[in-house]
Order: sequence, then structure tokens, then C-alpha cells
Amino acid sequence: MIEVLMIEDDSELAQIITKYLAKFDINVTNAEDPYIGLSKLEISTYELLILDLTLPGMDGLELLQRIRKISDIPVIISSARDDIVDKVIGLERGADDYLPKPYNPRELEARIKSILRRHHKSDQKNTEESNIFEVNEDGMMISFKGELLSLTPAEFDILNALIKHKNGVVSRADIIYQSEFINDDSSFKNVDVMVSKIRSKLAKIDPDHTYIKSVRGVGYQLLTNPA
Repeated sequence: MIEVLMIEDDSELAQIITKYLAKFDINVTNAEDPYIGLSKLEISTYELLILDLTLPGMDGLELLQRIRKISDIPVIISSARDDIVDKVIGLERGADDYLPKPYNPRELEARIKSILRRHHKSDQKNTEESNIFEVNEDGMMISFKGELLSLTPAEFDILNALIKHKNGVVSRADIIYQSEFINDDSSFKNVDVMVSKIRSKLAKIDPDHTYIKSVRGVGYQLLTNPA
């Protein structure tokens, strides 16, 4: 049984969707209030979230931002708002899909299963790659291919941020902002120097691959499967 959370204030629509998806072994729990939905997400385990944008008390796009701070659950936005800006912002804030209302429940069922197939494959790949870097945040330690790296606190913050966003780009500004060990007045050049030192430490363990890629004009990207 696939467990899905829906945050939808249209109770009639929620009942229709819940009844229909049950035929495909998809159990839907609906929350009409965004704060209740956020609470359910924090205390229970779901495989996917269906999110309306027009909600009482909090806009769905704001709610999506809050959700992404606590969970990487796959999200399908289901909304009658057809403004392209809403769609773009929703996808930029971490939604996996955008399904405009009205829609056929059969399409929603297909999209749910398609997204979960992709995520399950990604989770399997990430599990295989997770042994490359092992992070102990409490001890501020990172092991690379089984060997403990000698990192300064600032270097730990940088590499940890890259690991959390593996295969994604982390800007120099975000690196400075997120680390309490890097002065807010630090220049991007200082970040470049620290990244260079991290690269050197990784190269001592694996000299044949480059794991940190520079993204010109933006920042850095950690490659979990470098060529």
C-alpha cells in the first residue's frame, strides 16, 4: 500500500480522489488545513504529497518552502491556479510535478506511480553511493572512502553542504551564509581557496577522480559519480 498525504481544502474533491486511488493500493490521508498537514508530515511517514496551492491561512507555495526544510518527500502540486509563474515557482521550490485542475484521477494515479518509480531508483543509487562519504555532524567529521579527512571547521561546513546537495550546485554566497565558521565579510576568493584545499585532501585518497566541480559564476557541485 502506498501512503500519500494530501493537503487539500476541497473536502469533496479529496473524497473523490481518496476513493479512486484506493482502487490502486494508494491510501490517501487528507488535511484541509496547511498547518495540520505540516504536522502530519512531521509525525508520520508518507511516500508522496499532493499539495493544493490555494489553502486557508497559508499559501501553498509558502507551505512548500516549509516542507522542504524538513522533508524531501516527492510533491505533486494540484492547483486550479494556471499562472505560469506559480508553476515555475512551485518547481523551483522543490515540487516534482504540477497538475492543473481539473484533471482526470487516472492521470494523477499514473503520475504518482511514475514519480515514485523515479525516486525509488534514485534512492537505490544514493544508497550505493552513500559509502563514498560518511558524515558525523555532531563530531564534525567526514570520512571519504573509509578514510577520515582532516578538515578545518570551515572546510567541514563546505564539504558537508556539497554532500547534502550532491549533484546539485551550491553557490559561494550560500556557503558563506550557511557556515558559522566563515566570516560574513569573506570574499568568494576565500571560499575558492578552501575548496581547493578540500580537493587536495580528496585527491590524496583518490587521485584519479575530481569530485568537486566548479560551476562558473555560481559555485560548486559535488559529483558522486565522477568520470
